[in-house]
Amino acid sequence: MKKTLLAISIGLVVSLTACSDSEHKTNNSVSPAVEPELQGGEKASVQDAQQEAQQAYLALVDQFFKDNLKLEPIMATFVGVNDYNDQFGGDLTEEYLKARHDLNTRYLKQVEEIDRSQLSAELQLSYDMFAYNRNIALVDETFPNRFMPMNQFYSTVISMVQLGSGESAQPFNTVKDYQNWASRLSGFIAWTKLAQVRMDEGIKSKVVLPRVLVERIIPQLEAQLVNKPSDSLFYAPINNLPDSFTQVQKEELTAQYTALIRDELLPALTSLKEYFATTYLPVARGTDGWWGLPNGKVWYQHLANSHTTTTMPVDEIHQIGLSEVKRILSEMDKVREQVKFEGDLTAFFASLSSEPQYFFTERQGLIDGYMEIKDKINLELPKYFNVMPKADYVVKPVESFREQSAAGASYESPAVDGSRPGVFYINTYNLKAQPKWGMTTLSLHEAAPGHHFQIAIKQELTGVPEFQRFGGYTAFEEGWALYAEYLGIEMGLFSDPYQYFGKLSDEMLRAMRLVVDTGLHSKGWTREQAIQYMKDNSPMAESDIVAEVERYMAIPGQALSYKVGQLKILSLRAEAEKALGDKFDLKGFHDQILTSGSLPMAVMESKIHDWIETQK
Repeated sequence: MKKTLLAISIGLVVSLTACSDSEHKTNNSVSPAVEPELQGGEKASVQDAQQEAQQAYLALVDQFFKDNLKLEPIMATFVGVNDYNDQFGGDLTEEYLKARHDLNTRYLKQVEEIDRSQLSAELQLSYDMFAYNRNIALVDETFPNRFMPMNQFYSTVISMVQLGSGESAQPFNTVKDYQNWASRLSGFIAWTKLAQVRMDEGIKSKVVLPRVLVERIIPQLEAQLVNKPSDSLFYAPINNLPDSFTQVQKEELTAQYTALIRDELLPALTSLKEYFATTYLPVARGTDGWWGLPNGKVWYQHLANSHTTTTMPVDEIHQIGLSEVKRILSEMDKVREQVKFEGDLTAFFASLSSEPQYFFTERQGLIDGYMEIKDKINLELPKYFNVMPKADYVVKPVESFREQSAAGASYESPAVDGSRPGVFYINTYNLKAQPKWGMTTLSLHEAAPGHHFQIAIKQELTGVPEFQRFGGYTAFEEGWALYAEYLGIEMGLFSDPYQYFGKLSDEMLRAMRLVVDTGLHSKGWTREQAIQYMKDNSPMAESDIVAEVERYMAIPGQALSYKVGQLKILSLRAEAEKALGDKFDLKGFHDQILTSGSLPMAVMESKIHDWIETQK
């Protein structure tokens, strides 16, 4: 999955404010239909109205983006706006919650005052996205997300360590940069105290995390509690002071950071850890799914719809998952027969997940193997894409401080200004969880042409509003990455049956997620039931299965988006191929998917339908 501080778990779904497909086509055809009948003055008037509407829309969303960055200063840093690098942001404060509500309410009202039909086809897509986002954010406020401000998967503590390492978005080039980070760190220290207040409110409202997730958070916090400031990961900027700084500057910054870490940060993190261990853990809930929370099933249905950007009922998603698991198991059995494995599918799973020849013995060997796959994939990409990202990506192991709880792989987007490539992170902590046969499909998904292509191209777009370059929808982004794995078949990258099995294994993971996520949060499944289901239907390492299930417990609905998004992209491609026949251009189809940014499913469908009509 992609890893970014910009990913905000949106709570709920509401009806997309876009027009229906028939209305969309009518709107797009207004000018061509009436223009020949207009006299000169009338024609000029129509053009003036269109220009006025487009200017009004672009000015509106541009101002929203700027206003939103003031409210979300860490987001600003990640998109290359450094005006707020000294601010942490107050996402748990009453002032923030009111400001966010007012922002979304005001801009939704203003965008609805703009005549959508006067916008160009591309800006109509943008309009639909913008209105959708404002509606989603407003409905999200009705659920108490603030009462569970962190979990073992998305931790503000870990995010701040990554920023403070000097290898993420936070710049450390000047003395001012160092002072900015010290100020931001002070804001984070205040956040750790407010987080406890919010969790106290959650305890009173019975909105608390499952016990097992709290047990995962405690060692993550303990890992930050070092004996002296210089041992802290937050001390990394001092270990890398630029040579251009004077000796006096170096001494002053060293003293400032040492005191801040010793006197404020470490006591704050100690307090937070003690809170989780002594106050929160005893009252954590025994249920593993969202159904165990007040109004939990309704809340989960909204989360599922929000992450998939659809209105699909949870029960329907569950059934799709069961069907896909059955289909993929059949394909896996064909591979077993092809390689002439003696034994049933369960035995084949056991062989693939345990025999030494399927695993590296050295961490660097795994990283080197992914670099070789990168070169192999890169040779094929020009045959399938007109548009490719300018930014490159590198392969790196997950940092040691988070490797025990991190996903098997993830992607971090490149710097907007081109100063830092994208990063394809590989978790080398447990080499038995990184089989050789799973490498091709994982690279396709996380790097090229998966997340790296989609996210880097989105950031590099010109002529589109900023919110399109930096916003996103999980169903689109993860759906595209899973589609990229499918594309590997056409690229000829799965001629080795074991690598093809790896593709099926990863697809099985996404299919099982539909079953397990909905089972946990809507059907009363326990953590143990979910783990057993995944063990019965895949060759995944048990450590990976446990991490996956606990991730679903922490961020309900997110795991549904992969398969739902992939199935929608595949269905739209099949529709286009059928409608266009010999006129179908796969590169052109990929251009359409990738060159408007991340899209809600309904907006993507509308765009492809319009493209099909123009190609005819």
